[in-house]
Formats: sequence, structure tokens, C-alpha cells
Amino acid sequence: MTAPIALTCGDPSGIGPEIAAKARARLGTDLDFFWIGDPSHLPQGTSWMQIARPADAARVAADHLPVLRHDFPAAALPGTPTAENAAAVIAVIARAVALVMAGEASAVCTAPIHKKALKDGAGFAFPGHTEYLAHLAGVPRVVMMLACDALRVVPATIHVPLAEVPRRLTAALLEETIRITRDGLLRDFGLDEPRLAVAGLNPHAGEGGAMGGEEIALISPLLDRLRAEGFALAGPLPADTMFHPAARARYDAAICMYHDQALIPIKTLDFAGGVNVTLGLPFVRTSPDHGTAYDIAGQGLADPSSLVAALRIAREMARNRAG
Repeated sequence: MTAPIALTCGDPSGIGPEIAAKARARLGTDLDFFWIGDPSHLPQGTSWMQIARPADAARVAADHLPVLRHDFPAAALPGTPTAENAAAVIAVIARAVALVMAGEASAVCTAPIHKKALKDGAGFAFPGHTEYLAHLAGVPRVVMMLACDALRVVPATIHVPLAEVPRRLTAALLEETIRITRDGLLRDFGLDEPRLAVAGLNPHAGEGGAMGGEEIALISPLLDRLRAEGFALAGPLPADTMFHPAARARYDAAICMYHDQALIPIKTLDFAGGVNVTLGLPFVRTSPDHGTAYDIAGQGLADPSSLVAALRIAREMARNRAG
């Protein structure tokens, strides 16, 4: 039997506890997962049951949330981060990683954190979840994929100013991104021959150099070399014609050059159901593709759809890894 998925609490002042309870109500026992956090942070009226170890989650009734208890020093104030809880939020992530590395969990699914709150409250030294998970796993480079039923996208550069993208976009970075993505599609998504579409950096993919030279000087030579190794690659392609239905049918994932080039199409296609997937880790990690939503925390308004999708993709990936 596959081990259950570890779901971290994220920032307890955000919507993480609420969507965890709603995800359990929606999924029941159709998907085994357990929540790591302080049960006092769950919405009032949540039915939960404390477990002593991850394997106990399978024996919890469908109308109860299995909780691996992790006490926090302070109450959660919806919409307002509490500095005293920052270290515990970080510790929960580390605990989930330890469990999946030990084989007690099949995957890690992370609820949203607020990076500034963790930095201010506990000196968090990482740009975000992804970099911290890579640090815990001891891997030098991972790749962020955003996935939904209609599309998978990978930005080669992520949270950098647009003016910085041409400098950051090196052949080495792009090659590493393509290789990690292809490996992830093979191992985690069960694709025998992954097809990748690679966007150009410039409008119309540079239009033969008239609108920029990165496609000619950097992207095309790299793609030619990888094709010679057997990679199924299309590109560099104009980004404005890559995401209509007929184009999406021709590839399994799109490699984009910068953040918005990747995230605008997927959030347009499936704003509520997009999932953040980290490729290149020695374990499966997914996350809902939204933030802490402080503005609606504690009001019962949060939509659990992205978390439900993240848990389902995590299960699929874990099963593919297990063979």
C-alpha cells in the first residue's frame, strides 16, 4: 500500500488550515493524506483525529482530518502573521521532508507560506519553499513546473525583474531546466517520450534576429545539440502562438523563458486548479498555486480546488515513482 501524503500547515494565519479541512471533506478516504500542524489553528468545528504516525492516517474516518500534531507557540490570527509562529512553520516543512525521505510519507504537499513573515520572524534565509526544499534534500538545482489538466509550463527564470532575464538566461541554465523537466516527465508523469515546446525570449521568437538575437545565438544551438541526443524538442517558438488548443496538443510541457510567459497562460486556462510541482527533488512535492490569501483568511471563503488538485497530482507522481 502506498504511504499517505504529508500536507504541511503552511502559514496558520492564512487559508492553509481552512483548505486542509475542506480538502478532507471533498476527498474523504479516496486519497490518504495527513496534516502536520497545530489543531488549535484549524477552523472552529473541524472534525479531526490525532495520529501517532503517518500510517495511522488510513484508519481515520472519512469525515475526520488526520492530524500529526505539531504544537505552535502562539494562536493564529487570521490575516495577520504571527512572528512567534514563524520557526514552527519552518519546522513543519522540515518534518514533512524527513518523513518522506524515511519512506513514511509518499509525497509532500505544502500549504502556502508567507516568505517575508518567515524572514522577519525566524530569519528564513531562502527565497521560498522550493529553495528550502532543495536545501533540505541536498540538491543544487530544481525546477518549478505549473500544471493543470490542460497545460504544463516551466519557467527557466522565475522571480527576477524582466530587465534581468536576458542576463540570467544562460545556455547552461536553459539546458539544466530542459534536462530536469524531461527527467521529471519520464519519472514522475510516466511519459515514455516527453515532447517539449521551447518558447523564444523575444516577440515572434526574434523574427530571424530583427527583434532580438538570443534565439539565434543561444536557444537554437542548444536545442539542436539536445535533439542530436534524442530529445523531442520544438522551438524556439513564438510564445503568442504556443498556448491555443491545437498547439498544446503537440507537446507535453512548455519551457518558457520567464515568469509571466509561463504563468499567464496556465492561470488563464485554470486559475483555481493549477498546481506547483517541484521537479528534481529525490521526493515528490506539490503545492497549490496560490498564496496565503490573508484578505479572506478566517472567513470560510477559501476555495480548496488547487489543494485538491495538488494532492491528486502528488498521488499520481508518487505512484509513477513507485512503478
